[in-house]
Amino acid sequence: MPLRRHRESLERLRAIYNWRRYVRPDPLQFLYDYDDPADREVVGLIASSLAYGRVAQILRSVSVVLDRLGPRPARFVRDAPATQLRRSFADFRHRFCNGRNIAGLLSAAGRGIGQYGSLGACFAAGQSRDSSTVISAMGAFVETMQTFSGHSCSHLLPDPAKGSACKRLNLFLRWMVRRDDVDPGGWENVSPAQLVIPLDVHMHRIARAFGATRRAQPNLRAALEVTEAFGRVCPEDPVRYDFCLTRLGIRPEATVDSFLRSCGVL
Repeated sequence: MPLRRHRESLERLRAIYNWRRYVRPDPLQFLYDYDDPADREVVGLIASSLAYGRVAQILRSVSVVLDRLGPRPARFVRDAPATQLRRSFADFRHRFCNGRNIAGLLSAAGRGIGQYGSLGACFAAGQSRDSSTVISAMGAFVETMQTFSGHSCSHLLPDPAKGSACKRLNLFLRWMVRRDDVDPGGWENVSPAQLVIPLDVHMHRIARAFGATRRAQPNLRAALEVTEAFGRVCPEDPVRYDFCLTRLGIRPEATVDSFLRSCGVL
């Protein structure tokens, strides 16, 4: 059954959960503390890059980084020498991310801002409005950032050319490109129609139940298939339902199985 037949159910779910009050606990919550888009994109890169592991640990780690950067993180990373960043984060640890890794990411962000004016402009330099997705621009952005960092942050910014679904980077792009009651937006040079679903095991299970993909692994090919299926529902915004669907299983009153049963696919 084509996914677009379930648009009414998806819209009902979105009407319930696509509100800022349902964000916490989620690393997206940190972006709301910054009014300046220049700061918000730096915070978004940090929060999305560290978004793996237990939620409580993610929130603690992101808080540690932001506390050390101060109230103007974009200015800090732009102006701080790489040696200062390495000293500032020498004791940092988030699962298998160490101080050298996070300092490399911050240094790369600062160099990107210095050379292009913003991370959004850095990303857009590799993007064409004729491209159907952000994948090629994502690859160019990752290559640029890894070069700026000396490749010390490569596991924080996985390369789509290696087949990864790049869930965290696609999550960052969703936050930066879309603008609604949940996603703050700020990047004007990338179209929401080009975004790719931030595919993880949770969304992969939902997508398989809807027949959006038959692939057994949540890799890049699966992410593109799922995005194409949601694009038939909403061509101008294929990740429109990502946030509300990922509330299932997080909110105590809503489960994946109950929603899928209500759609008649389970």
